[in-house]
Amino acid sequence: MDTHEDLGPGNGHPWFGGHRLRPAASADTIRQMLRHELRDTGWPYQKVLPAAPLAIPRASYAEIFRVSLALVDLLRRAALESGHTTADRLAAYGMPAAEDRLWVSDPFIEERYADSVVRPDLVIGPDGPQFLEFNVSGALGGVVETQSRLAVWRGLHADEEGRAPFRSPSPFAVRADMFRSLSAELAVAPRVAVVGSARVTGVERRYFEMEADYYNSHGLTARFFEPEELPEAWDCAPHLRYPIGLRNFTIPDWLDAGLDTTPVQGALDHGCLLVGTQTSTFLHSKLTMGLLSEGRPWMTQGDRRLVERYLPWTRILSERRTDREGQQVDLLPFVLKHRELLVLKAALGESGQQVTIGRETDQAAWESAVGEAVQGRTSVVQEFVRPETCRVALIADGVDEPYDVDVAPVLGPLLFGGRPAGLFCRFFGDGSAGIVSVRGGTSSSDNVMVAI
Repeated sequence: MDTHEDLGPGNGHPWFGGHRLRPAASADTIRQMLRHELRDTGWPYQKVLPAAPLAIPRASYAEIFRVSLALVDLLRRAALESGHTTADRLAAYGMPAAEDRLWVSDPFIEERYADSVVRPDLVIGPDGPQFLEFNVSGALGGVVETQSRLAVWRGLHADEEGRAPFRSPSPFAVRADMFRSLSAELAVAPRVAVVGSARVTGVERRYFEMEADYYNSHGLTARFFEPEELPEAWDCAPHLRYPIGLRNFTIPDWLDAGLDTTPVQGALDHGCLLVGTQTSTFLHSKLTMGLLSEGRPWMTQGDRRLVERYLPWTRILSERRTDREGQQVDLLPFVLKHRELLVLKAALGESGQQVTIGRETDQAAWESAVGEAVQGRTSVVQEFVRPETCRVALIADGVDEPYDVDVAPVLGPLLFGGRPAGLFCRFFGDGSAGIVSVRGGTSSSDNVMVAI
């Protein structure tokens, strides 16, 4: 059976390719398989689910990862050159005191592995991909979800010889390769500590154990550690220690859950390297995007063209002059006058938090938000990008057959140790656009994007 479908002209932005994969089973079968794979992980119940992987041309898929890797390299350099030492960078970024912890004693190691785990967020604008932010943290969403979705789609779409009509890396396989390389670089045993907590809201033990189980069945030794269990990773016989690991948590999430980070510092101090390191917070900050967008003295002509092409105009909010479309403007008056063109973002906001979309806010509320943000110099304004759409087949509770909707997906390419590791995407199943958080609404859903 031909699994490809040509949607014809006028069905979504050309970047998406105009082709898709047909559903390979009944709506009820697909629904049951998707929910089974993500059972007991804490992933929220979704009334609307995809009916097939979201497929794009290989050239579009390659572009996303090629550009992601290049921009992460620039992001890393911009973050590190903001200060000669960690203390200098903390001051330059105005980091909250809560983030001044969990540093590795060797600054080279600390900086070397800051970008081990990255997921940019981007949309397809009128002129193609536009990168809205960079999530740089071992606690990225989308990894387990992409692994699980891929397992379903490969099971449904593979032929009798096990060949699927699409291409996509496995996130767990790529992350396992990252840890093999890391153990070789450090000349340590390939024993991986997956550090997190099932006491954080919305997460269950299986979320972490799935990854540890995968490693154990693919040539690594791995174990999931809650924080109080971490002394067992180093206070033992040398051959039983875990010298490397994944820092699958954020400091704010643990503090909100009342969890102590002291055991993590103890593991770091006793030789367990957890990636990404705390320096990742500087790369994660949206202030770094502002630095790149405005331009740094060391950037080449090629660097600048790449940034101009793929990053929307972004500026660190303060009372000063800056460039806008080749002209100098007073930034604050410009921002106050042109709210419909802009989005206001806090440097460290996550999951769409601390984001104000100008065109969805009245003038008084916009002026209040901007006035408050400008005081701290830890927010950015970014040009609003109107996301383009593609046509997808969905299944919903109470509906017996898949149906078509034009959605505006947010793409999340996964990068582990500089390697492409799959393409997570999320969208509103009702076709609306905006800040898409899978935990933030009844119509939000997610899928994996593959190459055909």
